[in-house]
Amino acid sequence: MKNITIIGAGIVGIATASYLRRDGHQVTVVDRGLPGEYCSMGNAGILSPGSCVPIAMPGVLGNVPGYLLDPLGPLRLKWSYFPRALPWLWRFINSTGRAQIEATADALRSLLVQTFDAHLPLANHAGCADLIRQSGYVVVYEDEQSYRGDALAWKLRRDRGVICTELDAAGIETLVQALGRRYPRGLHLPEQGYVANPERLTKTLAAQFQRDGGVILQRDVLDIELGADGPLALLTDAGRLPVETLVLCAGVHSAQFSAKLGDRVPLEAERGYHVMFSDPSLELPMPVASAQHKLFVTPMEMGTRIAGHTEFAGIDAEPDYRRADALVAHMKRLFPQVRNVETTRWMGKRPSLPDSKPVIGRATRYANTFYAFGHGHIGLCGSAPTGRLIADLVAGRQPNIDLAPFRADRF
Repeated sequence: MKNITIIGAGIVGIATASYLRRDGHQVTVVDRGLPGEYCSMGNAGILSPGSCVPIAMPGVLGNVPGYLLDPLGPLRLKWSYFPRALPWLWRFINSTGRAQIEATADALRSLLVQTFDAHLPLANHAGCADLIRQSGYVVVYEDEQSYRGDALAWKLRRDRGVICTELDAAGIETLVQALGRRYPRGLHLPEQGYVANPERLTKTLAAQFQRDGGVILQRDVLDIELGADGPLALLTDAGRLPVETLVLCAGVHSAQFSAKLGDRVPLEAERGYHVMFSDPSLELPMPVASAQHKLFVTPMEMGTRIAGHTEFAGIDAEPDYRRADALVAHMKRLFPQVRNVETTRWMGKRPSLPDSKPVIGRATRYANTFYAFGHGHIGLCGSAPTGRLIADLVAGRQPNIDLAPFRADRF
């Protein structure tokens, strides 16, 4: 049994803490916020074992001008932030080679194929398995050209065993009646699913972790005190907290701590938005994705959430809710019948790495430190598999996948 301290109470940190506690370790989670805040509260809720396609794909650079010029486009770059974002963007562009994306897809698939298998034991134990819905989802396209433009992405999925069934307009309407026959092309991915309330999932898992003897401290970690063999203590706003084994799951703030530990990682706060619609007349049997506009519409217990888009503006910039307004416009385009009833808006910061792979594994320099951060768009579906992998490493068990593609020193 070990004494383990985790920085970060998001879904990755809580899932990791839960798996470590199941192994009998004494586990303390430290975060300046409450469990389940930040991206763990506002994400699209998608559980997608098939999300093995990297964001950095061949040809993506050619789409950027159109995205930036379109007021409803999926990408925004705050130009004053461009010089700071440039090193990350350069690495992103250099990750688009065919061999690189094939290798990335292999690595992501190996991690995410475990999504439901890793989530359900935690959810069952915490009494919230009702939140895990393996419903499948539908992806729609507005025209044939856009569908054909994504042919490589769908090939990457199919080559790795992801079931993707092609749909025509009638097939789309059969699965999601609210879409009608407005979209000529689509796909159905039956093995995928969603979480009906991502915030409640994280908070319920956190509460169960505490009932099982785990500790959660609401403290702001200011620095890490290092010794010759690794971290000795966390220096927090409430004083010094001794450390024996450390796991870093601090979301967009992880890079500042990993740099202190000798691993400089190009982590970017890739901001995304959501809008919640409480309109009870819109009923969806499963999530719907617009591939062209890079967004998901997800049925949740609080209403219907539309989420997505990417904004580069830094960690500290104020939200630009014009991005949320763009999502509202897309929602009305997808579902003209939706009513603007009690909508709420939100912005969160995805911890994203330029090659779309998180950092999972032991720190380069210190045997008593482990990393689990940088999941970007796959934080929810990758959280429980990551937690189980970290528990294996801490226990000295052989992980069930090759973790070399996720090492911190790959950049």
